[in-house]
Amino acid sequence: MTDVARAVGVSHQTVSRVLNDHPNVRPETRERVLEAIKSLGYRRNSAARALVTRHSGMLGVVCFDTTLYGPASTVYGIEQAARAAGYFISIVSLKEITRANVQEAIDHLADQGVDGIIVVAPQRSAAQAIADIPDGIPVVAVEGGHAPGASVVCVDQVAGATAVVEHLLELGHETVWHVAGPPDWLEAEARLLGWREVLEAAGRAAPKPLPGDWSPRSGYEAGRQLLRMPDVTAVFVANDQMALGVLRAFAEAGRDIPGEVSIAGFDDIPESEFFSPPLTTVRQDFAKVGSRSLDVLLRQMDSSGSADLERVVVPPEFVQRESTAGPPGP
Repeated sequence: MTDVARAVGVSHQTVSRVLNDHPNVRPETRERVLEAIKSLGYRRNSAARALVTRHSGMLGVVCFDTTLYGPASTVYGIEQAARAAGYFISIVSLKEITRANVQEAIDHLADQGVDGIIVVAPQRSAAQAIADIPDGIPVVAVEGGHAPGASVVCVDQVAGATAVVEHLLELGHETVWHVAGPPDWLEAEARLLGWREVLEAAGRAAPKPLPGDWSPRSGYEAGRQLLRMPDVTAVFVANDQMALGVLRAFAEAGRDIPGEVSIAGFDDIPESEFFSPPLTTVRQDFAKVGSRSLDVLLRQMDSSGSADLERVVVPPEFVQRESTAGPPGP
């Protein structure tokens, strides 16, 4: 900063005002300072800045299984929103979700001096572990259900499942089968709930859900089971990867989709519109989840922990494609 001030012929304080967007700097002076910063290759010293402002400019993210489309897209959305707001992200990815592991991740981020933490908590055990986060650290849970002691930002999973099942019933199907996600995942639980509530409200029988683990392999195995059930005409699959496996099982058996059986998924992964046939599904706005999560966290940080806890629900979007149609005729 001293070198920049000397090059421009202004005070050290003027350079500081320019760097901090202070209004009391003449436009021509600001422009000269910025040109000198560029020509001299000036870079801010983040560590020194943190000592002065008592803010590190760093946010922590704890996440789980970022190989899956949903969690990976959520983390990407958070990172993009944080960068736009001038923050850096430090990520701790956990393979196994236990209270001890979550606490270790939180301690690691706290030791780095992060200003706040976002926990991508799609599993019940992760949401419960948030209760152990020390007071004084602003925290937001993403897809954390009703995480105790934390604000929550989530997609309305029940509404997404409701849209799919109502669509299939409106096409004329008598009932809808369901390939569910892992039972410890809050998203799977909410999608299962939406499916069941629509069938019950319509007075339709709810077949026993088939278990899955989010993978195409588990969807394929569920599809092979469904092939042994002659009354199946419509299937709601809890994510698109499993729906891909179901489609493969039916294709191998020579069953026409959607002529004989309609299949719908959830997530709208980039490949969904190129499945054979293109998949009817539910789109989650992960960019909005990221920006809303950051907004809530910044409010928590600005209030020094005194802000009321928030619950922000992002609506999903139903996407109809060629994998669903009316049931086959008699």
